[in-house]
Amino acid sequence: MKRSLLTCLCCLSLLTTIFAQTTAEADIVIYGGTSAAVTAAVQAVRLKKSVIVVSPDTHLGGLSSGGLGFTDTGNKEVIGGLAREFYHRIYQQYQLPGTWQWQEQSAYGNKGQGTPAIDGAERTMWIFEPHVAEKVFEDFVKEYRITVYRNEWLDRDNGISKKGNRITAIKTLSGKTVRGKMFIDATYEGDLMAAAGVPYRIGREAVSDYNEQWAGIQTDVFQHGHHFKTPVSAYRTPGDPSSGLLPFISDQPPGEKGAGDKRIQAYCFRLCLTDLPANRIPFERPEGYDSTRYALLSRVLATGWNEVFNKFDPIPNHKTDVNNHGPFSMDYIGMNYDYPDASYERRKAIIADHTLYQKGLLYFLATDTQVPEPIRSRMSKWGLAADEFKGTGNWPHQLYIREARRMKGWGTMTENEVLGRAPVNDPVGMGSYTLDSHNTQRYVKEDGTVQNEGDIGVEIPTPYRISYRSIIPQQADCENLLVPVCLSCTHIAYGSVRMEPVFMILGQSAATAAAQAIDSKRALQQISYERLKAQLLKDKQRL
Repeated sequence: MKRSLLTCLCCLSLLTTIFAQTTAEADIVIYGGTSAAVTAAVQAVRLKKSVIVVSPDTHLGGLSSGGLGFTDTGNKEVIGGLAREFYHRIYQQYQLPGTWQWQEQSAYGNKGQGTPAIDGAERTMWIFEPHVAEKVFEDFVKEYRITVYRNEWLDRDNGISKKGNRITAIKTLSGKTVRGKMFIDATYEGDLMAAAGVPYRIGREAVSDYNEQWAGIQTDVFQHGHHFKTPVSAYRTPGDPSSGLLPFISDQPPGEKGAGDKRIQAYCFRLCLTDLPANRIPFERPEGYDSTRYALLSRVLATGWNEVFNKFDPIPNHKTDVNNHGPFSMDYIGMNYDYPDASYERRKAIIADHTLYQKGLLYFLATDTQVPEPIRSRMSKWGLAADEFKGTGNWPHQLYIREARRMKGWGTMTENEVLGRAPVNDPVGMGSYTLDSHNTQRYVKEDGTVQNEGDIGVEIPTPYRISYRSIIPQQADCENLLVPVCLSCTHIAYGSVRMEPVFMILGQSAATAAAQAIDSKRALQQISYERLKAQLLKDKQRL
């Protein structure tokens, strides 16, 4: 009898230990490893709330530490709070002599996007290397003693526990359960939001949906120059439809101008390259490489197009943040439509395909004789930076998810709010970048030539406010979830909102609202906006 009781007590102790290892609890639970996730977590701690970050990513910071170092600032004066502190800490890092390993600071120059790269007067730096950004995010986590569960993926089928319209806990595929009072979805995909049953949209609204001039299909708009300026045949044998289409050209019609569709902006990796031999890894022929996939690029180059290097934007230490430029470039147009709702395995395949496309593109430009010799020779001098992304084979750990799901929230940001045509009375942050959509499709015109569509670049007249109602759901859908990244936005408005500084701003504001909802014991939809505004201003947000 005693032995049986002892056995039972041992079993109970074991079960208690296992439960403790797989169950955790915090006031605020954040899902995601993006820049918004980190700023939200820091703000939660500053407001004396316990917080746990459940991150599917191993590396924190999303695109800000994943290659996008040439920051899309817009008007820097509207960037405040923890976002500005992040760029101040970047500045501080570059004051340390050891940070300038491959280049003297005086030799770097000061080219930025919308602002000088290094703003000495404001003690901020807007252009940086990936590993420096990641260090700043990790410093935040260490300094504020933030608990982060890395490589923990939400169980999207059975991982949400709800009581009425409140989330009570989330569970990961490894079996870890995290309970909380408030939840923040800070992913680029909106997986927590979707799994919680909050409605969302994917693709482009029609012009008529929100009375937006730049919404939907825009087959006659070419604003950034990322289109075919010189006619190029879409067919394998020029002018012969029976020969079939060249790779990466859709066989579907583009659709009617102004109509909505399910297409989304193209993705790419923002590449950190260097031309410094001591730090350069030459481009290698990737497994699965097929030069015929780049036949369309060969034809573009044959027309005399020579802008291959126009978006090799300089970042410190002889490196670049390489972005898309021109009719055929880093963007893998039309190859991501199923990504937002795809399973983890399917997303992994899409990311692998994007990797092969861009690695193959680099190898093609550096080695293939179809490429004009001056371009080929210049490209061969570039390579991956050996001191970046060491844990992922010197390749960025984050694909640029320019757009995935977008919540259908309590309020919706549209082109009209961004362009100042409609007021926003409950701001929790500001944006200032252009209405910026990358191409969404590549199609065949009636004359048999190829064209890209979806590239929009409309300047905004003045910085705009971002509504609190756009980062929370309708109360009937969920009263304790905030969504600062996949917020409630139309496609064309999201083209401006979707910038990394804005995500950091909205992450901080989301955590502030969460803390006040806890303190007041109210739903997020019922807290006092005036009280929220007062705290945001106290914390130096720009509203």
